[in-house]
Amino acid sequence: MRVLVTGGGGFLGSYIVDALLRRGDAVRVAGRRSHPRIDALGVETAVGDLSDPKAASAAAKGCEAVIHAAGAPGISIAEDIYRRANVIATLNMLAAARERGVRRFVYTGTASVVYAGRSIEGGDESLPYPEHYLSVYARTKAEAERAVIAANSGHLATCVIRPHLIFGPRDTQLIPKLLARARTGRMRRIGDGTNRVSVSYVGNVADAHCLALDALSPGGPAAGQVYFVNEPEPVNCWEFINRIVAGAGFPQVAKKLPLWLANLAGWMLENAYPLLGRKSDPPFTRFLVSQLATSHWFRVDKARAELGWEPEVSLDQGVRLLLDSLNQGQIT
Repeated sequence: MRVLVTGGGGFLGSYIVDALLRRGDAVRVAGRRSHPRIDALGVETAVGDLSDPKAASAAAKGCEAVIHAAGAPGISIAEDIYRRANVIATLNMLAAARERGVRRFVYTGTASVVYAGRSIEGGDESLPYPEHYLSVYARTKAEAERAVIAANSGHLATCVIRPHLIFGPRDTQLIPKLLARARTGRMRRIGDGTNRVSVSYVGNVADAHCLALDALSPGGPAAGQVYFVNEPEPVNCWEFINRIVAGAGFPQVAKKLPLWLANLAGWMLENAYPLLGRKSDPPFTRFLVSQLATSHWFRVDKARAELGWEPEVSLDQGVRLLLDSLNQGQIT
């Protein structure tokens, strides 16, 4: 099968490319620039901005399937960045898939599309979208996800994989930002420290995308479906953070910040940054605060039953692989 992987030079995308190549699939990557690692694998890169319909169409030409893993993550409050990367690019890729006769379309979503700031314990795919979101990221990912599900048809089978808090070697987002805060001593525990969360080892998430691709066919079991994919058992949020921080050689997070004060700081920063013309991400947002203080973990029964997914790498193995990469200087 010839598969286009958008964002294939990124963190998760690069693992998806590796998994597809191991299976013997032909792969093309689409992104804003080429990546030496992808080039070294002999994989073609279609360079372009997917918010441009022509770039999306050119990338999909000749492909039988699309895994759309490209997008803008994070806690930024810049509406235009997320709308262009998460919504417009997804709509363009769906249009390109229809134009080019692509039959299968797997979208990398996020568990955050069902999160409204309150604890979720053992959530499943029946959870509704909230009326209001605490972040532009979650809102735009939800809009894109809905478009992907609505696009499912007898000609184009679509589905969504919803990972949560992806970690592992090659990470450019979650772990580097966590360690940057730990390095400067700016980390504070928010909440009572008992909240549990789902985390996802990156290789396991990549495998789920491949299985979804196999299960996708018009009228097949995965067509029009969404799947939570994360480690089956939740972790204590702050114990997990401290395990990684300590493993990277930094002091564990011991200082606390009252939840009310953290929320106030998030609200003030969200409002002050646009007024001051600041382009960088604020250090605190209400979304980040709520993520650190509440429980949000999800069941993976549906992915197991319908995709045949099982994590090949255990949580402990994943953490060891991550810490090994940190000690080798692969993540800074």
